Amino acid sequence: MIVITEFMDEAWVDWLRARADVTYAPDLPDRPDDLMAAVRGARALIVRNRTQVRGDLLDAGFTCVGRLGVGLDNIDMEGCATRGIEVYPATGANTLSVAEYVITTAAVLLRGAYMLRPEMEAGNWPRARAGQGREIAGKTLGLIGYGEIARATGRLGRALGMEVVAADPYARDFDGARSATIPEVLAAADVLSLHVPLTDETRNLIDAAALSAMGPGAILVNAARGGVVDEGAVCDALRTGHLGGAALDTFAQEPLTPDHPFADVPNLILTPHIGGVTAEANTRVSEMTARRVAAHLGLE
Repeated sequence: MIVITEFMDEAWVDWLRARADVTYAPDLPDRPDDLMAAVRGARALIVRNRTQVRGDLLDAGFTCVGRLGVGLDNIDMEGCATRGIEVYPATGANTLSVAEYVITTAAVLLRGAYMLRPEMEAGNWPRARAGQGREIAGKTLGLIGYGEIARATGRLGRALGMEVVAADPYARDFDGARSATIPEVLAAADVLSLHVPLTDETRNLIDAAALSAMGPGAILVNAARGGVVDEGAVCDALRTGHLGGAALDTFAQEPLTPDHPFADVPNLILTPHIGGVTAEANTRVSEMTARRVAAHLGLE
């Protein structure tokens, strides 16, 4: 049996159903007892980022985990390795989706005029202020982390006339970008995009000090992992105007809790962890995951 605990392209769910018994219940992360009962005895588990694959769940009996995406911080990789459980992330399948998210939201925030609809509907005509928006061409795109998604983001940025500077102590090369330290990237970036996992090293990497090191009016985009930025510090920097805009797609707590800090913060775009989720990316991710799980189980 294969258990799928979060949303997946229906065509690839059906593809798996033609080969095995499948339990498809995208709300299982909200029902931990039912999750444990459903997974017990399964041969494979397919998840996104909300299902915590750790603790007692690891002893349910499955031999592989298909990850509908690339982040692995919700999966106890050491625990899986100890038990011989293979983990299959959908590496590369949502790269373009994330890269497009970064560049398009950065362009919206730089231009600024798209945020003025409420004033226009109220009868105002803020044309002079709207005309102060900035072009993306000629700006510096700073990337912290320079893996596959960051490289694709850099390619899109360069296609629009941006200069690309990147910091990553683990990068094998910096083809297409100027190599720099994190402080140098912070100082140079008109648009800063984060491309790092959430680890002890990266938690609150972008804090009040890092934000103050950025140039006035710079734009921040986080489509990497919640917890990499200090959300309260971002809100403070937006309120003072030091930060020109921010787009956050991932959060320290998902979904947001009632005490979140984002109410009435200007020049802020919030999206529900969908930087890597488009109709096209979902199809690619689902196909890759379905085929890799099927191959592991000898079902292809």
